[in-house]
Amino acid sequence: MEKVIIIAEAGVNHNGDINLAYQLVDAAANARVDYIKFQTFIADLIVDKDAEKAEYQKNNTKESDTQYEMIKKLELSFDDFKHLKQHCDKKKIKFLTSVADFVSLKKIDDYNLDYIKIASGELTNTLFLRKVANKKKPIILSTGMATLGEIENALYTLQNEGVSINDIIVLHCNTEYPTPMKDVNLKAMQTIADAFKVRVGYSDHTLGIEVPIAAVALGASIIEKHFTLDKSLPGPDHSSSLDPIELKTMVSNIRNVERAISGSGRKQPSKSELKNIEIVRKSLFTSRQIKKGDLFSEINIVLKRPGSGISAMEIDKIIGKPAANDLSKGIKIAYKDIKW
Repeated sequence: MEKVIIIAEAGVNHNGDINLAYQLVDAAANARVDYIKFQTFIADLIVDKDAEKAEYQKNNTKESDTQYEMIKKLELSFDDFKHLKQHCDKKKIKFLTSVADFVSLKKIDDYNLDYIKIASGELTNTLFLRKVANKKKPIILSTGMATLGEIENALYTLQNEGVSINDIIVLHCNTEYPTPMKDVNLKAMQTIADAFKVRVGYSDHTLGIEVPIAAVALGASIIEKHFTLDKSLPGPDHSSSLDPIELKTMVSNIRNVERAISGSGRKQPSKSELKNIEIVRKSLFTSRQIKKGDLFSEINIVLKRPGSGISAMEIDKIIGKPAANDLSKGIKIAYKDIKW
């Protein structure tokens, strides 16, 4: 199987501070993720000044702020992202960013991204999807809040503009922060894969690391997870994010699961366990003294380790056969000891 792509979602957890953003890059690189992802936007182009905040945003930010005021404070400049990209290159971690407005979409050409990430909120933005498709780049499409029909429409739009289905990875997602476990519905990821014959992944907003690990076991090719330097920092996403130690643990666990499910699927002894076969399995031994001509039975045979003699699987072939020799108690029975 291909290596699972792990994206550390820094998002807006830099709080509008470029120096905090640099530290997030350093932490993500230390955790050995594949990508760190930010969010590039111009607040004036994506939200009305009177728009309300989501409930989780109200809980984690000042009540007096509007959604516009909150987002405006979290905005980084295009020049900031240019420097962040350079810092990522220095730290040998790949840079990603999602965009939500046409100006930012045009500007990301400067970053030479491997993928264009479409956030859940833009799934139904048909005009935006068309503009993304025209970039002729591989696409990661998040599907929080979506129905299967809405995903179908988005994929149709992208493909109608010339994007191959092989260049799209669809992420199952729930946009509640944090996502209640009962609402995760990981099986929906497999439904998406089956319905559209597309590669799938999972963008996680639950607390902890067990759900993204489970997603890998279920076939996710990408895992995206929010992280922060400090969960107590002010801002909408910090409290639902992983800290650097948790992020590093998640990466390690995903790599372990990845190795565990990468086998051929054939059931056979592994190379590492071949040496244990004789030690763990059992052979036929005498449980009492047996004279030549006595019949072998469950009374005078015992099954014991090691398995270097006649296998316990052969018991039915031996029962009822006469002994070819006198045998002492506790002797490993050999084929030469049996009269066939």
